[in-house]
Amino acid sequence: MDAVPVQPSPRLGRYALHLVVVAACYYAGARLGLLQALVNGQVTPLWPPTGVAVLAMLLGGVRMWPGVALGAFAANIAFNDLGSTFLIAAGNTLGPVVAFLLLKWVGFRPQMDRSRDALALVLLGGLVGMAVSATAGAGTLLVTGVIDGPLFWSTWTVWWTGDAMGVLVLVPIALAFRSLRLRGHPVRRWVEAAALVVSTAVVMAVASTNDLRLMYLVFPFLIWAALRFQHLGTAPCALIAATLAARGAARATGPFADMELVVRMVTLQAFNGTAVLTALLLSAVIAERNAGRAAIERTVAQLADVVSQYQPLVLGNLLPPEPPEKR
Repeated sequence: MDAVPVQPSPRLGRYALHLVVVAACYYAGARLGLLQALVNGQVTPLWPPTGVAVLAMLLGGVRMWPGVALGAFAANIAFNDLGSTFLIAAGNTLGPVVAFLLLKWVGFRPQMDRSRDALALVLLGGLVGMAVSATAGAGTLLVTGVIDGPLFWSTWTVWWTGDAMGVLVLVPIALAFRSLRLRGHPVRRWVEAAALVVSTAVVMAVASTNDLRLMYLVFPFLIWAALRFQHLGTAPCALIAATLAARGAARATGPFADMELVVRMVTLQAFNGTAVLTALLLSAVIAERNAGRAAIERTVAQLADVVSQYQPLVLGNLLPPEPPEKR
């Protein structure tokens, strides 16, 4: 009797395809991030692949980790030997896994329509989770002799800053565009959105290259984005602000000039963390307010319907009884 060939499961095929897509996106993001590498040609102040990894797990679950590991291994093999690459890839995978588990533990919602979601993404997903990958990566470079002891903390700081910024600038904008609806918006709304994005880019381009330390001027535009567009507006503006600030820090221009590497990274992390947290938190608070107002309006409309249905009965009970007819 001939053996029946085993057909591959469609679910397994889709899962494998998703892993390949995650690995490819991770590798593409790594190539972009390496354009601003500061240490050993591989440690950068903005590392988009961590955002890809956390986003993949938020959308597909922790089972996406093999795709992250494959992309991390491919991105680092050109700079390190096989053992070092394995350890760095393991750290780059473990960091997003820890960030995802922490976000899941606190009940993070991808809609980011609550203030607690904004706080969780910045504090747990960005700052706490990425400390794991920074420790593994910088520790590997130290143990293998790529860097010496005095460079450990500067390398760790750059690594941590880059990983955290990758999460904070990529995850919000990707989640925002998932809910974007292109139809039903008036032309003036699109014009206002375009003016907001262009203004933010111009202000940050000048502030990140000018010695007058004007980067705080971007905050009115972040507030404008939150008030008018909520998450859909703050995400691209925060991306522009963080990217241009990281570019200035990598080139040591503008407010980052004449700073040591550690000071530059701490300053960059403080600015980007404050900007992203302010933008996301304010947009979430406004979204909560709008949702509460909509709920109140729905309740009022329902009560009005109930009152209108029972109003004839109430009025009938209030009318005086008709006098008896005379015979």
